[in-house]
Amino acid sequence: MAAPSRRRNATTVLLLASVVAGMAGLSVASAPLYRLFCEATGFGGTTGRAAAAPKEIADALVTVRFDAVTAPDLAWEFRPLVREIQIRPGEQREIFYRAVNRGSEATTGTATYNVTPAKTGIYFDKLQCFCFNEQHLRPGESRDMGVSFFVDPDLLRDRGTRDVRAITLSYTMFRAHKSAAPAVSASPAPAVN
Repeated sequence: MAAPSRRRNATTVLLLASVVAGMAGLSVASAPLYRLFCEATGFGGTTGRAAAAPKEIADALVTVRFDAVTAPDLAWEFRPLVREIQIRPGEQREIFYRAVNRGSEATTGTATYNVTPAKTGIYFDKLQCFCFNEQHLRPGESRDMGVSFFVDPDLLRDRGTRDVRAITLSYTMFRAHKSAAPAVSASPAPAVN
């Protein structure tokens, strides 16, 4: 009687350990999987990535506005160099954002982005972008960072977006997280008796 009980207990422990390991694995993979999902679907205003602009250029004009926000713990000025442009869907354009370190120490920042209205994210394609790349600036240093993009002409054919004539590309610049350096002790190690 004890052997079947032990087997059930061992099976239960193995099952629970597998569930915990699976949950830990999902939590580690959730951020990259969520990012891939958003890039594929445009969910939450996430833009797409493309290798090249399409050959087709539409006749209609769309206004693209540019916005920038800096996290409160980052002593940087961060802004677009141009506030808005008119673009024909399919036309490739490049604009620049400027970051200036107004603090007294060197810091590293990284930017995230989205577009509004969120339903246009799938039609806003970036060819090149500074987002998610760490930008290291010394005090007083500035850097112009470009984003090359196009609006997919399918925006005008989709019943859910064909009425859209203005899109806002918004970046938020955050202080980049650094990995903790190993602690070093200046005191000698205790003697072992």
